[in-house]
Amino acid sequence: MHKKARVAFIRQRLSELYPNPPIPLAHHDAFTLLIAVLLSAQCTDERVNQVTPGLFALADNPRDMSQVSQQQVYEIIRPCGLAPQKSKAIVKLSQILVEQYNGDVPEDIAALEMLPGVGHKTASVVMSQAFGHPAFPVDTHIHRLAQRWGLSNGRSVVQTEKDLKRLFPRESWNALHLQIIYYGREYCPARNCNGLSCDICKTCFPNRKRPIKTRKA
Repeated sequence: MHKKARVAFIRQRLSELYPNPPIPLAHHDAFTLLIAVLLSAQCTDERVNQVTPGLFALADNPRDMSQVSQQQVYEIIRPCGLAPQKSKAIVKLSQILVEQYNGDVPEDIAALEMLPGVGHKTASVVMSQAFGHPAFPVDTHIHRLAQRWGLSNGRSVVQTEKDLKRLFPRESWNALHLQIIYYGREYCPARNCNGLSCDICKTCFPNRKRPIKTRKA
């Protein structure tokens, strides 16, 4: 199957499986999504969703969060890992939002990337899922599947993002990045399939015999 046909099949199959993919991180506005995505670095969404109710009960907006201590935040988010760095970032970015943006999350990817603890992926998630701007955040699942499906060489997450944006229509990006994440978790996880057994891998590469070794994000 040529790449163009693979891209069409992948998009169709994912849309059949996940027609309206929900955001896996519990949140209620741009700020709580920003914090949840920040917490998800090197942590499962399930664990983040266990931690954020307590955190947002303490403070669920920049003005309140900017007034709490780093230690208070740390005690709540400690199960997420990297808690010292994340707790410092959460309090500091909240202070910046209050001082520079009147307590609002900026609807600008460059401004988001300047916030403490917020990288390109986190900023892209907020831009796409909070504000509706087309973006293609690449996490470990997307980076892995793009390689297994022959859509990118996996040299870097930056390259994977460029390749996927070039292959898929702009209007599909926001749903598609969620669809790939769900598919990767359910059907094509890191320690199984290896490019050989899930429906999409078998359909796209029916003659593949050897496991695909993917580069990590």
